Amino acid sequence: MSLAVAKAVDVAGLVDRARDGEPRAVARLISLVEQGSSALPEVAAALAPHTGDAQVVGITGAPGVGKSTSTNALVRAYREQGRRVAVIAVDPSSPFSGGALLGDRVRMGDHATDPGVFIRSMATRGHLGGLSWATPQALRVLDAAGFDVILVETVGVGQSEVEIVALADTTLVLLAPGMGDGIQAAKAGILEIADVFVVNKADRDGADQTARDLKYMISLGRRDREGPLWRPPVVKTVAARTEGLDRVVEAIAEHRSWLAAHGELEGRRLRRAGAEIEAIAVERVRTRFGAVDQLAKRVVSGELDPFAAAEQLISGNLRS
Repeated sequence: MSLAVAKAVDVAGLVDRARDGEPRAVARLISLVEQGSSALPEVAAALAPHTGDAQVVGITGAPGVGKSTSTNALVRAYREQGRRVAVIAVDPSSPFSGGALLGDRVRMGDHATDPGVFIRSMATRGHLGGLSWATPQALRVLDAAGFDVILVETVGVGQSEVEIVALADTTLVLLAPGMGDGIQAAKAGILEIADVFVVNKADRDGADQTARDLKYMISLGRRDREGPLWRPPVVKTVAARTEGLDRVVEAIAEHRSWLAAHGELEGRRLRRAGAEIEAIAVERVRTRFGAVDQLAKRVVSGELDPFAAAEQLISGNLRS
């Protein structure tokens, strides 16, 4: 977005309307985030005093385990509690437009007309982690807009799913029987990131065995940990029939209470903010790729050493 257009954005007005619950204002703010608008620093500054209250829940797992169905059921469960819910569904990027392939309300049409639910699909734009670089800023928008719970559903692309840990207060890892998910979870290191395991499609053969395998691997993987220890519960669900979802909601609440009691909630949010700052800084540096090429030529010719070149790039003081 050009600076001229960015100046025309009434950021304060958008933030006020978003905090009043106007969906279009929330959507517009997230669009500014996705577009990397020049108004983004002003948006972030306006949002900052109103953030910190939302509960962020990450939902991840391999394709086919029922992430969207489970997300849909969780939205319904939280709405029955009277809580406002936002969903960010991070989809693969379209190779043609760069936008999300799956529409917001195609996936979760049950909640399309509910004013207490906001659903947004965001494109990964080729990012292997399954999370758009803009997702942390989108979370700030939704937090400031007063949503009680924010669900972040990821693509399901294997090992890089661990990036969700930087964003979520509680991470759900979904698995399904008959897919070799227990073994795959161990290989991908997903055991390390899960706060709650959900064995979905538990009406299928093998669900009990999958749950037993998970519990066994959890017991092996966490024996030597120091400090406070959260043992992830393993919950069986049939999300298509909303069976077991109440227990999932309970497990999320129990984990949040544990985080607060042990000071881990603040720790996670500090790490999230640090990762966000780092991502913004890296993105700023990437905009100087032309300068990188220039500096690389000087390093190859012997005019500069790589440390001096890196310092010039970071400081922005590019000397010829």
